[in-house]
Amino acid sequence: MKKTHWIYWKQIFSSKFQASCTKAKIEENWRNGYEIPPWVEIRKLADEKYIVRYTYDE
Repeated sequence: MKKTHWIYWKQIFSSKFQASCTKAKIEENWRNGYEIPPWVEIRKLADEKYIVRYTYDE
């Protein structure tokens, strides 16, 4: 069974809208490629900020 590895985007966003724009960019880049697209999600941090992470499968 493969273990899912998460990669965190290097930036912390102050609004969910900013994070969702980055999420859309990541998904769009994979859709036009030959790879299976990753799972992309937005996580809320404790201080009302957001981070984007996506999967990396070996």
